Amino acid sequence: MRRNGWVPRSVTAGLLVLLGMAVPRTHMARAEDASGWDGDARSAARLLAGAQNSSGGTALRAGIEIRLKSGWHTYWRYPGDAGVPPRFDFSGSQNLKNVEVLWPAPRRLDEAGLGTIGYDRDLILPLRVTAQDGRQPVTLQVKLGYAICEKLCVPAESNLTLSLKGGQSAQEARLAAAEVQVPQKTALGAEAPLAIRAVSRADATDRPRLLIDVTAPRSQPVDLFAEGPTAEWSLPLPLPIDGAPSGQQRFALELDGAPPGSSFAGVDLSLTAVSGGNAIEVPFHLD
Repeated sequence: MRRNGWVPRSVTAGLLVLLGMAVPRTHMARAEDASGWDGDARSAARLLAGAQNSSGGTALRAGIEIRLKSGWHTYWRYPGDAGVPPRFDFSGSQNLKNVEVLWPAPRRLDEAGLGTIGYDRDLILPLRVTAQDGRQPVTLQVKLGYAICEKLCVPAESNLTLSLKGGQSAQEARLAAAEVQVPQKTALGAEAPLAIRAVSRADATDRPRLLIDVTAPRSQPVDLFAEGPTAEWSLPLPLPIDGAPSGQQRFALELDGAPPGSSFAGVDLSLTAVSGGNAIEVPFHLD
């Protein structure tokens, strides 16, 4: 009986018992889909578990979710003029044959006048996980090191562990949405709404450069990023310039940033174009 908002202790206890019997199942199901957050008020990270990949067998879907405080950002696999890329150590995992980190399309960010590449909002890095034994769960363990920046940059670290069983997951839709944001690999000159149509070399000045023409949907801003064959290469950010054919955007990439003792002759570059919600990654061999 309830009087003036007062509930007898015996009734309260009974409700708690009933809730205690019902809540853990939902809580445990959610706990199996995600690890706990590891971080602080500026940033934190956790692991997400998805279902078995559509190819079946030993392939599993997972992800690393990074939460950023408003005004803070972190970096892409190639950070640009400043910063450091995230680092991953999966060596403590069990029943893990291989894991591939996928990168959603980044943004160009201004950092004290320097052009950097990264993310200024919460993100999920999809993971393609392959188990040693598809009949057993994978215990995924990662030591994640990354940098976060506002006015100053500070290092961040998270130690995360989660069991991947390949069953139903409440995170499946979010992981699938994050995978859609990963640039699609395509070829130079492809016929598509977003495409890198042509790359030509311009050596008329003392600063050789590439001219890169990008086709994108009308009214959509376009950005372009370039990477060398290894992390030791520090290529500048391509800059938009005039002179593109009708319906295209032209970028100029200065051929600078090769490691000591290296040259651009015979080098394989990677070009990533981003426009609206679409992104592509195109390999290019420089003769």
